[in-house]
Amino acid sequence: MTSVLTFFSFYLLLFSTSFTIINGVFSEQSPMVILTKHMEKLTRLHFYFHDTLDGTNPTAIRIAGPANRSFSTTFVTDDPLTEGPEASSKLVGRAQGIYAFASQHDSALLMVMNFAFLEGKYNGSALSILGRNPFLNKVREMPIVGGSGVFRFARGYALAKTVSFTPKTGDAVVEYNVSVLHF
Repeated sequence: MTSVLTFFSFYLLLFSTSFTIINGVFSEQSPMVILTKHMEKLTRLHFYFHDTLDGTNPTAIRIAGPANRSFSTTFVTDDPLTEGPEASSKLVGRAQGIYAFASQHDSALLMVMNFAFLEGKYNGSALSILGRNPFLNKVREMPIVGGSGVFRFARGYALAKTVSFTPKTGDAVVEYNVSVLHF
């Protein structure tokens, strides 16, 4: 009888980890075996971000901040993402989110942005950026902190380089090279 009980205990201990463990209604844990079946992919994307503050159809609008200085000035955006640096280039997505002047001591933005893609196999998928953008640097690196659709469980980085900037209006075109790992 004790050998049957020992065998049964061993069986439960060995195979109980292969089942989903429910911790109440709030959460659920699954064994890592399921996650390792998927191979992680590296995707590289290249596109241009068009930020227009001026004119009859601006894509970025100031929503907060003092009139006499830039610190704390905040914009909400719905900027086109295109294949090339020209505004007439093929639209591949939209940059939707918020950026704010977040430094009192240098020129840096806080970027909270989704790159929502509209083209090809990435249509309906998005990447999320949350990070610091020292916009006067020649090249800036910002973290990709997540994604949806094809980019579920995404992590990576975006390199941004200003192609053109009009000081009078604040309009800018920024080249993005993005490297992202996802399943």
